[in-house]
Amino acid sequence: MRFAKGHGTENDFVILPDPEGELDLTKETVRLLCDRRAGIGGDGVLRVVRTRAFGETLAPAARTAERPEWFMDYRNADGSIAEMCGNGVRVFARYLLHAGLVQGDRFEVGTRDGAKKVRVEADGDITVDMGFVEVHGTSSAKLARQVVHGTQISVGNPHLACEVAGAVADVDLTEPPALDGEAFPAGANVEVYRKVAPGVLEMRVYERGSGETRSCGTGIVAAAVAASPAGEAATWRVRVLGGECTVDLDPEGARLGGPAVIVAEGETSLL
Repeated sequence: MRFAKGHGTENDFVILPDPEGELDLTKETVRLLCDRRAGIGGDGVLRVVRTRAFGETLAPAARTAERPEWFMDYRNADGSIAEMCGNGVRVFARYLLHAGLVQGDRFEVGTRDGAKKVRVEADGDITVDMGFVEVHGTSSAKLARQVVHGTQISVGNPHLACEVAGAVADVDLTEPPALDGEAFPAGANVEVYRKVAPGVLEMRVYERGSGETRSCGTGIVAAAVAASPAGEAATWRVRVLGGECTVDLDPEGARLGGPAVIVAEGETSLL
């Protein structure tokens, strides 16, 4: 089986070209592919599938995903299916361009959160229109050594974005956060962030199904929304362990921009 490897601000993915949707991608296979010792290694798997291969199986929330030719079938490192991945969409878009599957600097990618508009910038970065972001009130999470309080946000997938007073490097993210089960029945990504300069945030994230990662696109958007006055336009540079992304917020939604690169291609016998 052919594969590629790519990352967006070091949020890395195994990319599997499967145009006709013929691959039986089990949880066990995803876990092995993402294993950094026994497999290729990654925070998740991006399966490249023609949208028509899904037939009538797409959920109602994803119906606009029927417009693009290509669908991003995203799996977390533990094999679970995720609704959306901001860095994943940008890396997926880079792969489509790299493989000659799309042309031009503007196109759409299908996801379980619907069709996402993608734009290639003059400097080579990729920006994805994340659509409208939903804010659902407040909640808290118990981390290894502290309780953090934050804003419940949906960026197609669930988040709890928590502002902290000290450096985010001091927060212990070695254990899965304990969340309010009523607020997050399917779990959530948890971000801790701090404003370090006007228009600049630093952030770390514990991703549902993957653990702490060096970046999370939807988490970056969630932190930017949580840090912004409700309903106001804002632009944030968000620094994560793997680099920096930009988030633009306005009444039309959120846009996430940053680097996305393909670093390797090859064949694997793990499938």
